[in-house]
Amino acid sequence: MKQVKLNNFTIGDQAGFVLIAGPCVLENEAAALEIASYLKQLTSKLNIPFIFKASYDKANRTSIKAYRGPGLQDGLKILKNIKEKIGVPILSDVHRFEEIDAAAAVLDIMQVPAFLCRQTDFVVQIAKKAKIVNVKKGQFLAPWDVANIIEKIKAAGKNEAIMITERGASFGYNNLVFDVRALPIMRAMGYPVIFDATHSVQLPGGAGTASSGQRDMVPYLARAAVAAGVDGIFMEVHPDPEKALCDGANSLYLNTLEALLTSLKKIDETVKEERDKAQGER
Repeated sequence: MKQVKLNNFTIGDQAGFVLIAGPCVLENEAAALEIASYLKQLTSKLNIPFIFKASYDKANRTSIKAYRGPGLQDGLKILKNIKEKIGVPILSDVHRFEEIDAAAAVLDIMQVPAFLCRQTDFVVQIAKKAKIVNVKKGQFLAPWDVANIIEKIKAAGKNEAIMITERGASFGYNNLVFDVRALPIMRAMGYPVIFDATHSVQLPGGAGTASSGQRDMVPYLARAAVAAGVDGIFMEVHPDPEKALCDGANSLYLNTLEALLTSLKKIDETVKEERDKAQGER
């Protein structure tokens, strides 16, 4: 498997799992800095590599009235400040062609949203500009369909710095299901696979003018994904999800994170030890 190198750590193969976490969308700079600082301290304590994530403009909200974020210019400024002040790498999703150059100048990882993962020209242009590409697998795709997305990225000259994120599959109306088989299937393609534990419990459009979610299911799915050998966990977190301006129903409370990450780290270490043994016996 190809490893993705970022700052002082690597993602993929036998490296310990990476945490990609932060609020769904930037609400204000002070809150974002507080969350990023807390997550950095926690992951440093647990020795887990950490990437901060947040959207500057969530262009795929259910309702026209929904909060989308501070926008490109102000949002990237906040993300740049977090990167410099907290000292963490940054991931955010990009939704429009005209945002790509500006986003590439700030982001360590550019994310292709799930709804755009089939858009060939968009995926290729992101691949040309990004340092690292993370593609959210569309809810409408089978895991083996991801091979075509990878080929599009490679055609743009990006052969190393690619990650794929599983975020659940559509299961009837207003519902998603997580098929754990998707993780080994996609890992077999040779690139790191991330599991989005909070969007996988989302109930899309389930609240009428917004999505709902099942926050209490996140720990179960996260543990299953790490047990299956995933390379990273993606989570949206908030100090008070009930007051979050976006995706609060499926976001985790910050104060519950340490116990869950401690559990995931133990599982990850066991899985990597077993994988080492299996490789040594071949």
